[in-house]
Amino acid sequence: MRTLTHIVTPEEEGRTVRSLLKGRWQFSSHAISRLTRIENGIRVNGVHARTTAVLRAGDKVEVESGDHRPPKAAPVPGNWPLPVVWEDEDLLVVNKPVGMTAHASSFLPDTPTVAGALAFSRGTDFIFHPVSRLDKGTTGLMVIAKSGYVHDLLRRQLHTDAFRREYRGVCLGVPDPPRGTVDLPIGRAEGSAIARQIRSDGDNAVTRYETLETRNGLSLLRLLPETGRTHQLRLHMAALGCPLAGDWLYGKEDPALIPRPALHSCALELVHPVTGEVLHLTAPLPEDMVRLGPWQGE
Repeated sequence: MRTLTHIVTPEEEGRTVRSLLKGRWQFSSHAISRLTRIENGIRVNGVHARTTAVLRAGDKVEVESGDHRPPKAAPVPGNWPLPVVWEDEDLLVVNKPVGMTAHASSFLPDTPTVAGALAFSRGTDFIFHPVSRLDKGTTGLMVIAKSGYVHDLLRRQLHTDAFRREYRGVCLGVPDPPRGTVDLPIGRAEGSAIARQIRSDGDNAVTRYETLETRNGLSLLRLLPETGRTHQLRLHMAALGCPLAGDWLYGKEDPALIPRPALHSCALELVHPVTGEVLHLTAPLPEDMVRLGPWQGE
């Protein structure tokens, strides 16, 4: 758990603790309320402080940024492989394998989960805050915050220049034009708890795409989501008439070709919300997608 520390500058003199928490560290009102209920959650010069306290130049302000209570329902641990690509005390990035969901679901009670894998490797008290979720059939980079505070900061960064994700997909046919932007709103499909559809009253959804290679009636795509709607990339490619290979929901189920939608989160550029470090992370294309080509560039 990270302790945030700051020495009040002459320019900040006269501000309240609440003002500093909101302005400098971007704590939400809800997070500040939680901090006030934690013993020594906020300290000024080593002494517990109220949010209404007025600060003076040279004061040392310390704030505990971690979670202070266990989740309502602890995940069931499972010995499932989950490669860690990058980690520090605030967040970690994993390379999620196929067939794993973020959390346990009543629809898929026996499915391996990221939460369960982390509970097995780090203990059931590990606090799990997924920032960028991936479907069960999607592989690749997934960002996890280690506290509600960092999770809140990262969620605000999503789909900005501070948090950019890139995917690879393999679709049926060749998109026409071979590169472009899909700007089609997405909403829930009538009568389904899972499916989404293009609908005029849906949420704004934008995807940029580029065809990288074409082989054997399939195309390798670079996909850049500018929004984060459920099933966005899958649905937008289907709307172009080129559904992802193996996409049983929006295209054609073909287990002999690939038994899941051919989609992989391959790259991430992220400005660390606490340290300001710029992270450039990648995950290689998985074997089941490579062999659909094989692709020269992968």
